Amino acid sequence: MSPSPRRESIAFTLTVSVLVGVGAVAMLVLLAFSGAPSITLLATVLAAIPVVPLVLCYLWLDRYEPEPKRLLALGLAGGAFVATVSAILIGGIGGLVVPVTETQSLAVVAPVTEEATKGLFLLLLLWWRRHELDGLLDGIVYAGMVGIGFAFTENILYLAAAYNGSDGLGPGGVAGITATFVLRCLMSPFAHPLFTTFIGLGVGIAVASRSSAVRWLAPVAGYVLAVLAHGLWNGSTVFGAGGFFGVYVVLMVPAFVALVALAVWARRSEARVLGAALGDAASRGLLPATDIGWVVDLRARRTARTYARQRGGEQGLTAMREYQQAVVELGFLHHRLLRGTAPADWQARGQEHVARIAAVRPWIAFPGQVVPVR
Repeated sequence: MSPSPRRESIAFTLTVSVLVGVGAVAMLVLLAFSGAPSITLLATVLAAIPVVPLVLCYLWLDRYEPEPKRLLALGLAGGAFVATVSAILIGGIGGLVVPVTETQSLAVVAPVTEEATKGLFLLLLLWWRRHELDGLLDGIVYAGMVGIGFAFTENILYLAAAYNGSDGLGPGGVAGITATFVLRCLMSPFAHPLFTTFIGLGVGIAVASRSSAVRWLAPVAGYVLAVLAHGLWNGSTVFGAGGFFGVYVVLMVPAFVALVALAVWARRSEARVLGAALGDAASRGLLPATDIGWVVDLRARRTARTYARQRGGEQGLTAMREYQQAVVELGFLHHRLLRGTAPADWQARGQEHVARIAAVRPWIAFPGQVVPVR
C-alpha cells in the first residue's frame, strides 16, 4: 500500500526542513570563519539586493495557480543552505579523492555538483509532492526559487572573498567587492535561476507527459542542459574579460530572453488550459459555468475580490479567495485528468476541491449578482 498524500506531504516538509536547518547551521559556521563579521554583514546586504526583484518576478509568473508560499520558501531556503553546503562538501571531498585543476573545478566540477544539489529539491518535490506540479510553469517557478536562494548564499561568499582579496582576482577592499557586486548581483543575477530552470523544465515535462520514458528522461535531460549552460558560463571566465562578455552577450542574454518568453507563453497558455478544463467541469455539474470568467481572467479575478471586500469586508474577501483558489485547483486537476496524467489520488483531491466549492459558493457573489444574506 502506497503512503497517504498527507504522510507524503509531511515526509517532504520534514525532510527538507531538517536539511535546511542543518545546512543553515553549517553555512553560518562557514561564514563565521570566512572573514570579519562586518564584512560578512556587508556582503549579505549586497547579496540580498537582487533577491527581492527576482522573487517578485517569479511570483508574477505564478499568479494563475499560486503555489503554496511555504513550498516556495522551502525552495528558496533549500537553494540557499542545502544546495550550497552540499555542493561545497561534495566538491571538497571529490577534490581530495580526485585532484583537479582550478580550471577543471570551475568549468566541470562546480556545474556538475551545484546543479545536482539544486535539482535535489525539485526531485523531492516530484517524488513526494507531485500533485503540486501541473506543468512547465510550476517547474520554472520552483527552479527559480532554488536558483535565487543558491545565488544569494554563493554571492555572500564571493563578495566577502573579493573584499578580503582571497579570491585571487585583485587587491580586495572596496574596489574588489564593488567589481564583484556589479558582475554577480547587477549584471548576472539571473545566472543560477537560469541554469536550474532547465531542470525545472524537465520536471514540468515529466509531470505533463503520459510516456513513462519521458517522465524518466526529461529531468535527466534538463540536468544535462543545466550543467552544460553552467559549465559554459563558468568556463568563459578562463579566457578573461573578453571570453566572459562574449558568452554573456552572445549566449547568456539570448538564452535568458528565450526562457523569459517561454515562461510568459506558459503563463498565458495556463489561461486557455484552465478555461477549457473548467468548461468541461461545469458541463459535469461541478461548478456554475457563469463563475469561470471570474477565475480565468486575472483582471476579473481582482475585480471580484475588490467587490467581495466592499460588500463583505475581510470575511468576504477571504471567502472569495478561498473559492477562486478551489476552482483553480479543480481546473488544473481536471485538466490533468482529461490528459491522463492525474495523480493517483485524483479522486480524493477532486472531491475535496468540489466540497470546498460547494461550501463557500452560497456565501459569495460576483459583480452584478445578489450578495447572499449572512
